[in-house]
Amino acid sequence: MNSSDLLSLTPQEMQARFAEEGLPRYRAGQVYGWLYKGVPYAEMGNLPCELRTHLEERYPLTLPRIERKLTSAIDGTVKYLFSLCDGQRIESVVMKYEHGYTICISCQAGCRMGCGFCASTLCGLARNLRPSEMLGQIIVASRDLGVRISNVVMMGIGEPMDNLDNVLRFLHLVNLKEGLNIGYRHISLSTCGVVDGIRRLAKENLPITLSISLHFTDDEARSAMMPINRKWQIAELLDACADYFRSTGRRISFEFTLIQGQNDSPGQARKLAALLRAHLGAGTPLHVNLIPVNPVAERGLLPSERARVDRFCKTLCDLGVNATVRRKLGSDVNASCGQLRYSEGERSVL
Repeated sequence: MNSSDLLSLTPQEMQARFAEEGLPRYRAGQVYGWLYKGVPYAEMGNLPCELRTHLEERYPLTLPRIERKLTSAIDGTVKYLFSLCDGQRIESVVMKYEHGYTICISCQAGCRMGCGFCASTLCGLARNLRPSEMLGQIIVASRDLGVRISNVVMMGIGEPMDNLDNVLRFLHLVNLKEGLNIGYRHISLSTCGVVDGIRRLAKENLPITLSISLHFTDDEARSAMMPINRKWQIAELLDACADYFRSTGRRISFEFTLIQGQNDSPGQARKLAALLRAHLGAGTPLHVNLIPVNPVAERGLLPSERARVDRFCKTLCDLGVNATVRRKLGSDVNASCGQLRYSEGERSVL
């Protein structure tokens, strides 16, 4: 961990760091509270000037900087283009629901998973994000909008299981009452199917929601579109999901992107229902989230027509599988996950 990265520390770790430097331990609590409000050192009014100067020199703050902000005229969804301290760019999306504000955050700059329907992976992986950079997306967006963000979905840029050490620390930090105090049950984490990460996450026994990007019902099609399936095939992935439920008792959500003419037939819906029952058991609570694919120019895939989406959903429900069609928010600002694009001379992400 970067020794100057205060925001990636727990309160106890920050107290220990301050004590090592001969600083009063209680100052750590003051600084901790300010950091989670996104306040720069110069505005930490209850700290002496010399301490503020020392902190600025020793522990420079590196919160994401807003480069661009787009607000949907349709539903108020806000899309942020952030730049990080080294110039890498990421994006976050803030959505308003009846129950409050939800943010979709990135956990990596780029992605190396190579899924054939997603724009996030077009340029590969630049680097992992630190816990502070994940927290920073929430802090900066919340401060900019003047609202409390109470829900987090890790479905933006990157594969959380490919950055699991930092993601686990982020999950513990975001839950702390001294910080953002976002409950675990208000956090969803999405993976394309990194089985050893799922098994490691199960051992943490965190009551978060696990979402699996499944998208296909046979190994040949899934391997062609999702390279991760060549390492862990569908049966092994679903068996890991069954073990995850047995360990945590938490319902699992399955994301199924519907692509015109590829995986959107009623027969595919029936095959999906049979597959989930075979590996997870009829009594295991689960949910299938149907998502018409987001058109990406470089991919050439088209979303299923609404009638086929509705028929797919009805087929699953008739077979006893809880399924819904994801509500599309922020369509006029390309807010949907996977909408990483290049605009003229500018790298845009998400």
